[in-house]
Amino acid sequence: MLCAWAALPAGAPAQSESALRDRIERGRERERTLSGAVARLGALVERTAREVTVAQGRLDDVEAELLAARDRLLETQSELRAARIRLDRLRRRLAHGRATLAAQLVAVYKSDPPDIVSLVVGSHSFADLLERVEFMKRVADRNADVVADVRDARARTARQAALLDRLEVRRRDDADAVERHRDALASMRDGLADRQAALERARAARAQALAGTRSDRRAAQRSLARLLAERERAAAAAASAGPGGPWAIPWRIVQCESGGQNLPPNRAGASGYYQMLPETWKGLGGSRSHAYQAPKAEQDRLAARLWAGGAGARNWACA
Repeated sequence: MLCAWAALPAGAPAQSESALRDRIERGRERERTLSGAVARLGALVERTAREVTVAQGRLDDVEAELLAARDRLLETQSELRAARIRLDRLRRRLAHGRATLAAQLVAVYKSDPPDIVSLVVGSHSFADLLERVEFMKRVADRNADVVADVRDARARTARQAALLDRLEVRRRDDADAVERHRDALASMRDGLADRQAALERARAARAQALAGTRSDRRAAQRSLARLLAERERAAAAAASAGPGGPWAIPWRIVQCESGGQNLPPNRAGASGYYQMLPETWKGLGGSRSHAYQAPKAEQDRLAARLWAGGAGARNWACA
């Protein structure tokens, strides 16, 4: 008899081994995928961190520039206030000078105009006469100089104030432009920081999934190792027992044929622990139509007869 072992359904241990191996392979594939994802996310996190550092450096530079611009604006505003104070003071001086000059003119108008006779009569000497005339001339010149100086100073101060007004506007515009630049950089820096945080969360999630997958794969490997070890121990025990022990034929053949399971007929019709075909089973005097319907003791007895101390090993393909 040739047992149709190729069409034999796998037993529970074989299925467990297959499931474990599939689980291990799927775990390894998922580990490779997750490891690549973690590496890519790590690279993105590092690149984003560098971009955040660059943005922060630019932001620090612009902050310093903004402080300098504000300092320049404050300095200009201080100078403008001082110029306006000077202008007000000069305006008051000019008003006072004009009032004094007007009063002098009125006094001169109301008084009798001095003539040469009164000057000569009133003078004690010729030198005194010259001094009086010179004094009057100096007074007139001095009044005119004071008024002219005040007017000139007021004009210069007004021009300076106008210049400072324009400078204040320009420096305020400069400070506003720098502040807008600072705000844009701060927004960009914050956006990059948010992206970095999101990438770090994604990387942590992938790393956690990777750790779980690796742990599951290792557990499957340990289970597979225990299963294979148990099979080795069972095979060793069966080999030491030989036919007539737990099995009527060597365990390695039973394991290959049925995995030690009392299996129903496969597509070729072979069944039972020893995967006997119906015609072979009936020829050996089986009590039922198929081998798997009989108790194990009967299957053992008929399989031992067929094995015939190894002479009938050719009846099993796995032998």
